[in-house]
Amino acid sequence: MDVSNLSQRLRELLEMLVHKGASDLFLVVGQPPGIRIAGVVQRLDADPLTGQEIENAVLSALPPQAAEKYRKLGYADSALRIVSVGRFRINLHHERGNPAATIRALAARPPRLGELNLPNSVLALSKIPYGLVLIGGPTGTGKTTTVAALIDEINRREAKHIITIEDPIEYEHPQQKSIVEQVEIGTDAPDFPTALKSALRQAPDVIVIGEMRDPETMAMALTAGETGHLVFSTLHTGDVTSTISRVADSFPAERQATIRQELSISLAAVMTQHLLPRIGGGRVPAAELLMIGYGARQHIRKNALQHLHQEITITRPNGSFTFEESLAVLVRQKFLSLAEARGRTVHPDELDTLLR
Repeated sequence: MDVSNLSQRLRELLEMLVHKGASDLFLVVGQPPGIRIAGVVQRLDADPLTGQEIENAVLSALPPQAAEKYRKLGYADSALRIVSVGRFRINLHHERGNPAATIRALAARPPRLGELNLPNSVLALSKIPYGLVLIGGPTGTGKTTTVAALIDEINRREAKHIITIEDPIEYEHPQQKSIVEQVEIGTDAPDFPTALKSALRQAPDVIVIGEMRDPETMAMALTAGETGHLVFSTLHTGDVTSTISRVADSFPAERQATIRQELSISLAAVMTQHLLPRIGGGRVPAAELLMIGYGARQHIRKNALQHLHQEITITRPNGSFTFEESLAVLVRQKFLSLAEARGRTVHPDELDTLLR
């Protein structure tokens, strides 16, 4: 969305955000504006903000439907474009009864996969013919960025029909070899299930679901993966096992066995990633990837997810890698300290073996 009546205060803050190379802007009542640079939050040398100042500034940047949602529900998400400045993702919400906002600077173009410092085998996710690919990780660890880079690979390489469903659209994909349609929730469709139902009638080859937030969307994504579509989506999870269990656990107990059966058929790969403090400043991704094979499908069907870590090592020839392997590579590259790696691992003996 382009905005002509944007408040001067917000424009100045966003121009400063871009100038400093910061990723996020935080507006909280009683505090000066804060920004995040290379993962570290800093307060600006400015007066504390009032709730009215935050609300007045940010509401001017929201489209009518998002502003109406905020007035009704107390929160809203939207994308914003400022000519000659950049694109931003806005979340206006309440905390302790006061207006607050988090605004993220969005890249001008989709990232190239090689720019993300992920293991080379992640490229294989863009070459899967069909099935559900889940990208998990905590909030703010680059899940959406990784998906955008994978879609960019497909878009550059293959003549496909790609549909993305997002709230809001974060990366704008140019038309290259593929035809790309980008659906924004709240603007082009009222919610994810409605958008996904419509997308499945549009002969897509690849579908991106920005986030699977409800069982209805999850069930439709599983069906789409089973019926010949390549589906990418993200979940807020910590590792491969919790990503898979999160899907089944989102359904009533009486449906979970059926969902596990569908997962075992539909799922093609699961990756999770974390952003860790990089030596010398900034952050670096550590990840784990499970390319789903026969063994993993059996474990998912039987709800024996404790065996999935072993499946990662078994399917290493197909591109799988453990979190510990990722950590070990980063330590050897001197991107990550040994202490940080040991503090993050859940299999310390495996990490020590890899680093010998």
